[in-house]
Amino acid sequence: MNTKMSLLAEGEGRAHSHPDEVLMAHERALVSSTAQSRYIEAAGKQVHVIEAGDGPPLVLLHGSGPTALEFLPLLERFSDVRAIAVDRPGFGLSEPAPTRNEAVRGAAVDSLTSILDCLGLAKTSLLGNSMGGTWALWYALAHPERVSRLVLLGAPPLLPGTRVPPPLLSVADPTGVPTAPPPPSRESVVQSMGVFGEAHTIVQYPDLVAAMVAAGSDRTAAHARLSELQAVIAPTGWQPSLELKAEELRSLAVATLLIWGEHDPLVDSDAARVAASAIPVARLELLDAGHAPWLGYPERVAAMVRDFMA
Repeated sequence: MNTKMSLLAEGEGRAHSHPDEVLMAHERALVSSTAQSRYIEAAGKQVHVIEAGDGPPLVLLHGSGPTALEFLPLLERFSDVRAIAVDRPGFGLSEPAPTRNEAVRGAAVDSLTSILDCLGLAKTSLLGNSMGGTWALWYALAHPERVSRLVLLGAPPLLPGTRVPPPLLSVADPTGVPTAPPPPSRESVVQSMGVFGEAHTIVQYPDLVAAMVAAGSDRTAAHARLSELQAVIAPTGWQPSLELKAEELRSLAVATLLIWGEHDPLVDSDAARVAASAIPVARLELLDAGHAPWLGYPERVAAMVRDFMA
């Protein structure tokens, strides 16, 4: 069985949305990992997930740039947790699910409901990084009865006190011509991760860098990323109609752990404390990190999450 078919074992016979290079990069990243890759079908779409461990369930949601693969350093340290990292629609190896900009919040909640149903999870802990954290927050606000614990790993967009990193404002340029990204390469990946304070950590994971290079030529993933960013970013910041209000945070009925980097470009330490104080039951942990704190502290972050779920 070739590498493409080994990753497509559950989706054999169906057209795939992503190029072979992306499939091969996933195969290489997973070949020596304890995590397993498979597909589920949610709302009529193929959704790719990466799973590891056994115990209380934890669903992990990535941001607008990376994929579920970026969580491998955590998945491999969750032997006593059933950790399931999901490629959100259009990203990684999942099929796209186009959504109107004004309907992005409702579509995220509906998509996650379908995914949890397909995984057989009536209730689970959710962990989200960046836009995945926004998805997790939206879901916990809409369906608190289905979320046992909430972990926001890296500042979620649209939260009070967060800001758009200046390089991303170009996606909302009124001319409709965002700044073209550099050609995909190891250097361009490190440069883009540097915007988020993680240039020195991502290089510790060459398989993840290679997967991000491959994803740089994936038109499906690029369209999903651009569409999502255009939905949430306005020319001067976040889309006002989508910004989460402090009143919503005060109504959050799920215990929440915030693990944020002191050098996260979306938020400063003071705003992080304000956001945490608005949530009724919340704990904030600040690390000497950027927007992806687990890359530099995989053991420490995994231990924090396990203890929080216990």
